[in-house]
Amino acid sequence: MKKQFNRMRQLANQTVGRAEKTEVLSEDLLQVEKRLELVKQVSHSTHKKLTACLQGQQGQDVDKRSKKLPLTSLAQCLVEGAAVLGDESLLGKMLKLCGDTEDRLAQELLVFELQIERDVVEPLYMLAEVEIPNIQKQRKHLAKLVLDMDSARTRWQQSSKSSGHPGNLQPGGAKADALREEMEEAANRMEICRDQVSADMYNFVAKEIDYANYFQTLIELQAEYHRKSLEVLQSVLPQIKAHQEAWVEKPSFGKPLEEHLSLSGREIAFPIEACVTMLLECGLQEEGLFRVAPSASKLKKLKASLDCGVLDVQEYSMDPHAIAGALKSYLRELPEPLMTYELYEEWIHASNIQDQDQRLQALLAACEKLPPDNSNNFRYLIKFLAKLTEYQDVNKMTPGNIAIVLGPNLLWPQTEGNITEMMTTVSLQIVGIIEPIIQHADWFFPGEIEFNLTGSYGSPIHTNHNSNYSSMPSPDMDHSDRKQHDQGRRPLSVATDNMMLEFYKKDGERWREGLCFCMFVIQFMWSPTSC
Repeated sequence: MKKQFNRMRQLANQTVGRAEKTEVLSEDLLQVEKRLELVKQVSHSTHKKLTACLQGQQGQDVDKRSKKLPLTSLAQCLVEGAAVLGDESLLGKMLKLCGDTEDRLAQELLVFELQIERDVVEPLYMLAEVEIPNIQKQRKHLAKLVLDMDSARTRWQQSSKSSGHPGNLQPGGAKADALREEMEEAANRMEICRDQVSADMYNFVAKEIDYANYFQTLIELQAEYHRKSLEVLQSVLPQIKAHQEAWVEKPSFGKPLEEHLSLSGREIAFPIEACVTMLLECGLQEEGLFRVAPSASKLKKLKASLDCGVLDVQEYSMDPHAIAGALKSYLRELPEPLMTYELYEEWIHASNIQDQDQRLQALLAACEKLPPDNSNNFRYLIKFLAKLTEYQDVNKMTPGNIAIVLGPNLLWPQTEGNITEMMTTVSLQIVGIIEPIIQHADWFFPGEIEFNLTGSYGSPIHTNHNSNYSSMPSPDMDHSDRKQHDQGRRPLSVATDNMMLEFYKKDGERWREGLCFCMFVIQFMWSPTSC
């Protein structure tokens, strides 16, 4: 009790400045002392945040911890879903593959977190909660010992002054000796503690590189974990893609033509072949085909069935307008028109040529520049449209009418202008492109064509419907030979080709009526129920 009282009195005197406080640590160690608290704070907060990042529950055995991981739960859910759907469905196969993959990722995560705990989290905890607090505890004990030493020295000094005063008649030698011994003993204890604290502080400074390695280890373990996880993912991706590519039910609407043909292993797009073969059976004599809008719900259902490759021919054979609407929708929803953006200006330029022979030659040159996939499908479609015109007395779909309603679905500019410009282009230029190609289909694309390529619908083989083309040049003919051939002979029906264009050019009143009709048809065609 007496020692504690003396310590408090000495502290009070040092606080108010009546006594000098002894500093036993060097300036370097005082700086280390300040750094200790900062490192402790940083280590503590880092440990706390890092622990929060771990998904597993610390302190549990490996099996229990693995079951608590979210990835494990996800893997189990996917595998159970795969069992419900079965391997015969694409979703079932995907769920099984992904479930197994997530389980492997969960195991990699478990190994990673266990390593993080052992090599980073626990060392940080020891640094922040054990090593630094021990040094700070020793430092506080040293402060007490220094206070005891200062207190003993003060009392010894006061005793020595009192014993040497002339008015003091009591001998003070024994008391002074006792106080001196107490002071020396306090100094010895302080010195021992100071040496220990100094050693601990120097060790802390020397081990800073080890503490820094904790964070290097963190990044290295993360890199290794992500590397192994990436290997797991990359090993399963080819299997997933293989299942996707092997699956026959692939969507086609809104997909690039080349991609659809490549994935399906076809030459003619499935919606085009399916719609054409059905229309050959039930729609050739239907009045207003491609012009009359079908039921929106029926069209939506047909497009969805075409997209998944499941088609009830019997159901739609009674509604040819829905079939024609689906064909128009497929062509319009292509990311790039069937006649391509690249050739757009060339098509338009060809349509503006006044001389009919030169215009046909320019259109033929543009046709020959189409990419193979586009050329095959364009040829297939034009051959069908030419056959459709054979029944124009019944279906009212002349080459000009077909060009008006179907042309904008075959060709459009990459950057479309305003609606007025578009209608003008449709009524004059696109009609001037599509109509002559349909009229002279067997000149542009000589030879017969098998419409029913898959043999599913029993459609007939198309033969040349115009005997005037029996001597047309072969598509394989050299360009100079073709030019010579064309100059020597002109299609017999070219003389009548002027009828449609002269209708627009010479008769102003009829031209306006025709333009109004075109604008009405295009506006109707672009409405949601007609596309």
